[in-house]
Amino acid sequence: MAIYFPNRGGTFDFRRVTPNEVSDFYPRGRPSVPYVYAPPPAFDDGWSTSSLEDVGISRDSIEKFIRVIINTPIDSISTPEIHGVLIARHGKLVLEEYFHGENREKPHDTRSAAKSLTATLIGAAINAGVPLKVSSPVYQVMNGGTFPPDLEPRKRALTLEHLLTMSSGLDCDDSDPNSSGREDYMVDESGEPDYYKYTMALKMIREPGEKAVYCSVQPNLAGGVLKHTSGRSLLELMQTLIAEPLQIKRYFMPLTPTGDVYMGGGVRFLPRDFMKLGQLHINGGTWNGRRVLTSEWSHRATSPLYELRKLKYGYLWWVIEYPYNGRTVRAFFAGGNGGQMVMGIPELDLVLAFYGGNYNDPALFVSQRVYVPQYILPAVVESR
Repeated sequence: MAIYFPNRGGTFDFRRVTPNEVSDFYPRGRPSVPYVYAPPPAFDDGWSTSSLEDVGISRDSIEKFIRVIINTPIDSISTPEIHGVLIARHGKLVLEEYFHGENREKPHDTRSAAKSLTATLIGAAINAGVPLKVSSPVYQVMNGGTFPPDLEPRKRALTLEHLLTMSSGLDCDDSDPNSSGREDYMVDESGEPDYYKYTMALKMIREPGEKAVYCSVQPNLAGGVLKHTSGRSLLELMQTLIAEPLQIKRYFMPLTPTGDVYMGGGVRFLPRDFMKLGQLHINGGTWNGRRVLTSEWSHRATSPLYELRKLKYGYLWWVIEYPYNGRTVRAFFAGGNGGQMVMGIPELDLVLAFYGGNYNDPALFVSQRVYVPQYILPAVVESR
């Protein structure tokens, strides 16, 4: 039997399986597959590893959580499809589990979670001495140091920080089908190969800084500001300022029709490597003792600066609060379509990573809204 699911990638073929046969219907082939926790192996990727118990996380609770995932059949297009779960605490990786054929050696599409990489790369460039400030005027930088003639005042006032906080005031809204600046229109229908040029030609519909509106062309243009200020390619900057210091050896960055790196999302990372962005910020801007960001940048990037989609937003990082032991704890996270998430909870010295396949479906929020507060946080013992 073949069934076409338009929002799930195409046509799926089904056949009857025997009672003991492995099936992709379950995350690990069959329900009730035996699971016993084991600490992640240590490699030369910079992660120290340890056990759940050694960092104050209940092994029994996490084993029960992983069994919940293993026993969840994909019986609906809205069933959570978890590809990977990783946990680190006190700088040590203590859980690494994969499902649905995914594994640690397979790069995963991070979708819009890679927007947080854009802010991290810009912060790393500033720390490395690139003469860029969050107050740098976008149109002046992109025009070689002078404003274009007859530029309207609101575009003159647009700064890098406005792009980093999604508050540019440009006519772009990824959730509005009538917005000419939405990502899908620019990529699929605009016919303009130069995404920087297209974005800067958009109308201003409000004052910069007035309101945050989710739109992927903003972080991409922020990448353009970095490129023009530094005089270096974003690929080179990524390799020098992020990949090498964070000991990331394999990653894949999407390119625009003009050959520029697209900084609005879609970078592919190994799951352990993308998780390092969360640990970098938990450490206040360092990875294994090497400073990549200033502590000031790390703090502001993950602070609640604007309200966006009923959450808080910093420099391309989401900010949320969770109940924990009778109070709330603040978390920051990079989030992407499908259920991609890297989250840091500074007060608990905790970093979480989820990868998934629930594209364009509300189930992509299950990790953030259900698994973290109901399964992960109750398993974490407060540090003394």
